[in-house]
Amino acid sequence: MIRRSLLAASIAAVTTLSGCQPAPPPSEPTQTAATEAPSTNSTAADRVNDYAEVTLTADLSHLSEGDQAALVKLIEASKLMDQLFWRQVWGDPEELLGKISDPATRRLVEINYGPWDTLNDHAPFVEGIGPRPAGARFYPSDMSKEEFEAADLPGKTSQYSLIRRNQAGELISLPYSEAFKAELEQAAGLLREAASTVSDDGFKQYLQLRAEALLSNEYQASDMAWMDMKSSPIDVVIGPIETYQDALFGYRAAFEAFVLVKDIAWSERLARFAQHLPALQRDLPVDPAYKTETPGTDADLNAYFAIYYAGDANAGAKTIAINLPNDEQVQLAKGSRRLQLENVMRAKFDSILRPIATELIDPAQQAHITFDAFFENVMFHEVAHGLGIKNTINGKGTVREALTDLAGSFEEGKADILGLYMIGKLGEMGELDAARLEDNYVTFLAGIFRSVRFGAGSAHGQANMVAFNYLAERGAFSRDEASGRYRVDFQKMGEAVDSLSSEILTLQGDGNYEGAKALNAELGVIRPTLAGDLARLEAADIPVDIVFRQGLDVLNLGAQRSP
Repeated sequence: MIRRSLLAASIAAVTTLSGCQPAPPPSEPTQTAATEAPSTNSTAADRVNDYAEVTLTADLSHLSEGDQAALVKLIEASKLMDQLFWRQVWGDPEELLGKISDPATRRLVEINYGPWDTLNDHAPFVEGIGPRPAGARFYPSDMSKEEFEAADLPGKTSQYSLIRRNQAGELISLPYSEAFKAELEQAAGLLREAASTVSDDGFKQYLQLRAEALLSNEYQASDMAWMDMKSSPIDVVIGPIETYQDALFGYRAAFEAFVLVKDIAWSERLARFAQHLPALQRDLPVDPAYKTETPGTDADLNAYFAIYYAGDANAGAKTIAINLPNDEQVQLAKGSRRLQLENVMRAKFDSILRPIATELIDPAQQAHITFDAFFENVMFHEVAHGLGIKNTINGKGTVREALTDLAGSFEEGKADILGLYMIGKLGEMGELDAARLEDNYVTFLAGIFRSVRFGAGSAHGQANMVAFNYLAERGAFSRDEASGRYRVDFQKMGEAVDSLSSEILTLQGDGNYEGAKALNAELGVIRPTLAGDLARLEAADIPVDIVFRQGLDVLNLGAQRSP
């Protein structure tokens, strides 16, 4: 089967709102109505088959009865995050699904939480649906960027509010705690019920504070408590967290959830790396002005088995690692936690990355494609989010404020390249096997081929292409014209990693929006040769990503109740 091309779409960001004068104010953003889908839709079937189904499960036998009971409550709370995420990016899912008869199209809507294909730069795939609004449903559909920028209202840039219109047509800020009150009250109650049965006191405290945060819109205290939680055998990430869905400004956070069970053996192997963060920060290959901040050393690295994804986390391509919290103040005070989702990572390596390497990497270097290298690349990508600079050096505020809609792609690009830099440095320090750095380099290159298939219009996709083209231009790898396979030059790769690290850190520290925009415009593109190579992967029937079979029944927790 030939899969549909991921490359036909432009890498341009999703359509921005028009600058026209606002229409009479609706109380909610309007939503384009779907028309009946065609009775047969082979294209949708091909798109569904781009996802390999993976069962999310874990050994729960070592958990106490109370922790198992808590998992039931946490999964129930996560399902509410699903409902809220639908409202943020589309509206009522049944209103959309009820107009679609083709099973493949319905399934694709469920996977994407809407009618826009996340693996194809959010291209619409339901008849009668136009481009995805850049601001999703966080903003009125008739609002222009200029109107928003001119508005003077409290909570204008809050991560935890919607922008709506009052009866006079003026823009107002509506806190999530008011807009989604009923669902958040229910979710808070479930978190409190889970807190009453868990075995770990730190996790209990976090759940109680997170419940309060859902109702108050104040998340910092619960983020601090989550950072202080070190020994719980289970975990949950829940609430409005990432801002990627807001492609208009990058301000608004989307609801999501991960329910996790700790892999204690792997976590013990990872624990020692956090202590080296200050030294790694001092040695970054950039002018001293761009590394004056000191990362928190209270950060920790742990491996988990994921047992449930919901909301933003479950839409389209699936996350394989978590680096949180995003709050810069919490990061500076406490560092951050890096959670490696081991079972999901292994599923992607086995079903996607290795077949890609077989197709595109020089046979002489395929022995360098290893799961350990993939695990380390992902892990140190997450660690690298804690390095560099959070505040500009010239009074432009935080990097996120200065780079606005480009902040996400440059943060991901920084983490990608500094992750490789850190692996090399830790090898020099004797903390990693320096002889295996070549595995990390080759596996990193294969990883770009894997992740860019998600589309180059996302923050991660843009970062991937900047790195790929930058490294290629500096000879870090070459492509054999006859075989169409790639080979890494290990010395030039190390030099290019340092160079790109410096360039990204400087753009971030300067808050240089125009410079960042120019770099993305020049390098953040899928060029014709790579497009042809990615088409070979489609023809080889290699999945693009995974989709989950998950839930209480899969975990045999359906009958579990609180003691």
